[in-house]
Amino acid sequence: MFFNRKKNNDEQAQEVLESPQENIIQNEVDDSTRREEVKPIDVTNGSLQTVDTSLLWDALRECYDPEIPVNIVDLGLVYELKVQENFAYVKMTLTAPGCGMGPMIASDVRRKVLQVPGVRDAKIDLVFNPPWTTSMMSEQAKLILNIP
Repeated sequence: MFFNRKKNNDEQAQEVLESPQENIIQNEVDDSTRREEVKPIDVTNGSLQTVDTSLLWDALRECYDPEIPVNIVDLGLVYELKVQENFAYVKMTLTAPGCGMGPMIASDVRRKVLQVPGVRDAKIDLVFNPPWTTSMMSEQAKLILNIP
């Protein structure tokens, strides 16, 4: 959390509370709390933090299709991972194009990627070309799922 003191047009002191979940302005003159959208304070002074791609791969290994006890990396569902400055891009697929869990899996991937230090934004693309096959699985995943 970051705190910043500033004055509004009426010269009333305000305290700006910055947190990752929510931005709140509390007016000290008025004890009531009103909620407004406030732009975060840039504590990095515009500098970019290096993103460790191995941490991104580790984060992706924490994502699972709820119907399969193997992570999406070992299943071979991640086709591409790119990082440009503080932006992460993941191109991935599903085990079947009609998988109803696709949006949930993509949302989980995005959430985990955004938790990696230095990542400010992420885009997750679900693609179905090339189609996924069991040949894309790691040997460990094949052993777990008893696939020759």
